[in-house]
Amino acid sequence: MSDGGQKRTPLYDEHVRRGAKMVAFGGWLMPVQYTSIVEEHRAVRENIGVFDISHMGQMIVDGSGARDWLNTMLTNNIAKLDIGQGQYSFLLHERGGIIDDLIAYRIEEEKHLLVVNASRTEENLAWLESHQRGDVKIDNRSANYGGVAIQGPRVTDLFFNLPARNHIVDIELEGTPVSMARTGYTGEDGVEVFFRAEDAAKFWNMVLEKGKQFGIKPCGLGARDTLRLEMCYPLNGSDLSPERNPIEAGLSFFVDLTKPNFVGREALLKTKENGPREKLVPFRMKEKGAPPRPHYPVFENDERIGEVTSGTLSPSLNWGIGMAYVSAPHAKIGKKIDIEIRGRKLPATIEKKPLYKKPS
Repeated sequence: MSDGGQKRTPLYDEHVRRGAKMVAFGGWLMPVQYTSIVEEHRAVRENIGVFDISHMGQMIVDGSGARDWLNTMLTNNIAKLDIGQGQYSFLLHERGGIIDDLIAYRIEEEKHLLVVNASRTEENLAWLESHQRGDVKIDNRSANYGGVAIQGPRVTDLFFNLPARNHIVDIELEGTPVSMARTGYTGEDGVEVFFRAEDAAKFWNMVLEKGKQFGIKPCGLGARDTLRLEMCYPLNGSDLSPERNPIEAGLSFFVDLTKPNFVGREALLKTKENGPREKLVPFRMKEKGAPPRPHYPVFENDERIGEVTSGTLSPSLNWGIGMAYVSAPHAKIGKKIDIEIRGRKLPATIEKKPLYKKPS
């Protein structure tokens, strides 16, 4: 543990050595940037960037009946996964609110790896253990493992024989055993690589050295946030929370209501039947100026209709962008709205996802 009770990832010393600006995030000390958010953002959009994701939780769920049990805990359908395949999913409470969003990988017949949000790891574990049954075993391996996300169009130059999209493989790189998954949070091609904590610094430096010729840069949380927001990927604790459900968040694609039984299903069926009261929508500002930020009010014709949950200045678009929950009747693509920024109502438009599209 560090000063102030913040935990450190196994790459903390490497971040400090490379001059990263460190900040508290989800109970961890993490790099927010090394050089500048814009420079790191552009490295990922144009070349390749590497992020420390060792703060994220890693859990192994195994044992007889683990697959069927896990399918009662998550919204997506684990039964559809082949061995080596992964999917995005939600862990809900009984009222349908989001405890966490996560990625579940099926790594053996009954064995699954769950990669969860840093600030929710303990809560997820407690929730899963409170519903545990039969011979199902849950192993929280978070403290013993690290991970990095390597993202950008040149990732295919850096690595040969990448796994298929949304698949995970166990391989050895430069003598280091790793699990490599082809997923990401940036909208670019890329991989997330998991390894033993003691191998973290060796792997990090190896990737940065080998990636030099492809313009690789170490990246912090600042660029991770601007990249994901351009793609309208939600952030737990901002766009997702226990007070919101996946249908309100516009993420019903990752909910399989044809499954007969999972925690929160009845509440989601009611939301689907009645329609959500509010919806999460992406928006783009119409004037240059200070970027939108979380909790800024959203108006239409002086009527308050919602609140911003995420906002930033998009490095790719050079416009203020964000996401907001607005009342369902107003949640239409093309709708003109106003965001109150520093006491002024500034015009914006509700847009179609994603806000950033790669040039063809």
